[in-house]
Amino acid sequence: MDIELKKIKVRDLCEGYNNQQEAGVTAYNGILNVRPAYQREFVYKDKQRNSVINTVIKGFPLNTMYWVDNEDGTFEVLDGQQRTISICEYVDGKFSLNYQYFFNLQNDEKEYILDYELMVYFCKGSDREKLDWFKIINIAGEKLTPQELRNAIYTGPWLTSAKKFFSKTGCPASQIGGSYMKGSSIRQEYLETVLDWASSKLEIEDYMSQKQHDPNANKLWSYFNSIIKWVELTFPKYRKEMKGVAWGPLYDEFKDETIDSDLLETQISNLLQNEDVTKKSGVFTFVLTRDERALNIRQFDEKMRREAYERQCGICAITGEEHPFEDMDADHIIAWSKGGKTNADNCQMVHKLANQIKSNK
Repeated sequence: MDIELKKIKVRDLCEGYNNQQEAGVTAYNGILNVRPAYQREFVYKDKQRNSVINTVIKGFPLNTMYWVDNEDGTFEVLDGQQRTISICEYVDGKFSLNYQYFFNLQNDEKEYILDYELMVYFCKGSDREKLDWFKIINIAGEKLTPQELRNAIYTGPWLTSAKKFFSKTGCPASQIGGSYMKGSSIRQEYLETVLDWASSKLEIEDYMSQKQHDPNANKLWSYFNSIIKWVELTFPKYRKEMKGVAWGPLYDEFKDETIDSDLLETQISNLLQNEDVTKKSGVFTFVLTRDERALNIRQFDEKMRREAYERQCGICAITGEEHPFEDMDADHIIAWSKGGKTNADNCQMVHKLANQIKSNK
């Protein structure tokens, strides 16, 4: 990749600045694409944004930016989007600093800011080289998420459509399913979650590759809608523990079954009050799958295990043979699934192999 360092004044950077949510962000007289497909939404908080402007006002150097020099005479920001938008938004009068907008400043103060020189590396290379460079130079600051990096590779009409549904502030996905999803839409975590559900046995990258040139992501959006409607009907009483559950796989497995929501509600209420259940969010998976691993059932502590071992004189409760303590597992005498508690009175020691055979039956 060819690289050349140049100085770009703020006045030139902000010339023709245009920030349209759907159309994208441009600057530098309209020939700089500030938000290419591999870039994230604007994620700087006020403190970070203001820090950029303070650095410019004080004449201190900002970190070097990287632009891609395209063959058609246009450029795109490889690294520095957040700083670029912060500067352009301030000069454009979109926010104030210390209760002063740019247009409130004295002329000499404005000129000082507009004459500030940014250090920019202009880079030429292939798409793969650009992405590799972006991964390298994006170590500091707001690092890209895995999904943001995927978006860099699988650009096209399908991804553009998917981002409208799942990747904007206040996007449709957050409006109907935000209570059930963890993460941030603008950091692509909503999109990543839904892609993980939809891709099933495929890797997300394989799924995106197959869909890359589809005209829209309507099927993905319809799938997400179906999941949320099913969750609301199956679990009509919302609880905060429902946020972040892997709803997609549950929907895929149980969507065609007749489910008694009232019975589930009784079970959920009891499980949420059970002190042996350490992972409360797993309750919603367990009542459908009956897989106790979803609950992280409280384990017998060291004292309980040692007391049971000594009480049994080292004899396995299943085989009747003596074994060293380290070769034994703690087991519920009355199975937890049948109401047995995780306490000393319900603890027995069994040989690890015997316990494994028992669990596999």
